[in-house]
Amino acid sequence: MFQDYHDAVAWGRDNDVQMVDLKFCDLRGRWRHVTMAANQLAEPLFTQGVGFDGSSVGFKTVEAGDMVLIPDPATATWDPFWEVPTLSFICDVQEAGSGAPSPLAPRQVAQRAEAYLRQTGLADESRWGPEFEFYVFDSVSYLDEPSSAGYIVTSAEAAWGEEERKTGYRILHQQGYHVAPPLDELYNLRAEIVLHMEDAGFPVKYHHHEVGAPGQSEIETVMGPLVCTGDATMHAKYITRMAAHERGKEVTFMPKPVQGAAGNGMHVHQHLFKAGQPLFYDAEGYGGLSELGRYYVGGLLHHGPALLAFTNPSTNSYRRLVPGFEAPVKLFYSLANRSAAIRIPAYATEPLEKRIEFRPPDATCNIYLALAAMLMAGIDGVQRRIEPAAAGFGPFDENVFDWPPERLQQVQSLPTSLGDALAALEADHEFLLAGSVFSEELIRVWVQEIGQDIRQIIQRPHPYEYTLYFNC
Repeated sequence: MFQDYHDAVAWGRDNDVQMVDLKFCDLRGRWRHVTMAANQLAEPLFTQGVGFDGSSVGFKTVEAGDMVLIPDPATATWDPFWEVPTLSFICDVQEAGSGAPSPLAPRQVAQRAEAYLRQTGLADESRWGPEFEFYVFDSVSYLDEPSSAGYIVTSAEAAWGEEERKTGYRILHQQGYHVAPPLDELYNLRAEIVLHMEDAGFPVKYHHHEVGAPGQSEIETVMGPLVCTGDATMHAKYITRMAAHERGKEVTFMPKPVQGAAGNGMHVHQHLFKAGQPLFYDAEGYGGLSELGRYYVGGLLHHGPALLAFTNPSTNSYRRLVPGFEAPVKLFYSLANRSAAIRIPAYATEPLEKRIEFRPPDATCNIYLALAAMLMAGIDGVQRRIEPAAAGFGPFDENVFDWPPERLQQVQSLPTSLGDALAALEADHEFLLAGSVFSEELIRVWVQEIGQDIRQIIQRPHPYEYTLYFNC
């Protein structure tokens, strides 16, 4: 929104700003914030920043927890959900005293990834386009106690909706894709979300109802630079949740919130440019993809198991990555094949549009770390000239699940659990360390932090285990 802090201070003075909200992304990928009165909107805020306790959000240890938030003037936007006029900034995280960027701060990792791409000379820009899938429920309750555990969600759109609801309009199981009103009851909510996104400076491509009958929706933004796309993703999740909350509904981006229904993915479209020219296009290549584009694909697939530790970092992620729901489970690429880990969109035929879509990710990821990791894998593939066909990654233009088992086993699988993905990351992360984009410390802290989820899950009896084993 602003070129520098001078513009921000002047604009705030002239436009009745009453509060300034500073947002930043923690290690898990969730927004944190601190708010101050508008009289703090002055030069020291942007040059000296605001101190906070980094140990409380996973960035530091308790004995040395002081850190500083530095607002980025370019990220300024009105927060539409506050009752008083509030100007919001996304912040970078610095070490207190030295002013050095934090090695664990996700947004700075993304910034270093963009800088490393330019340093390699392969390209000077990467562009990204996530697809945001989410469920909108009418109510949600869940319980985790020693004597009881479970969850209940309600959705008026679902065939199993509230019995007292007096309407015959229900979406049948797995039949929600692009349904029209009155079956689609969420179009006004999505339109409101889109308008808020546009007002915040993040153009939206489209929105629609998704496959999942109990209120699944999708919003797709226009492709943009890596850090800007990370910022847009953080805003998209915040705006979606808040707009639904104001209507008395609940939103989740959880990969598999409903048994037997389509999961929430976050497919990520991506391509590279140099001096404004697209690098993934070759009219004579398979799917219109250039040699450089194929090598990039080779890098993503070669490092795919390790990448999932960042792109799919929840135990719930692997309840989505199962056969039968258009979610990828095998590492291969293809043209227009939605069972592939990497799809080349068949409708993207123009040079500027030619891109690839990495389909495993979901929105439990830290978007800055996930995008940076994908870019580093792609760069490594280009530098090492990893040819997907030679590495056994296709292209396969068939439904591989129709293949006989012995042939299907020859195609490498994606990790089937979070533990497998973290183990793959520990064994394969040198590509992330290039250009000091990631660090050994970040990899170690990430594995330790995310691994706690596995330990917590395996200690708890699952409700279905009562069905299976109570009478054993």
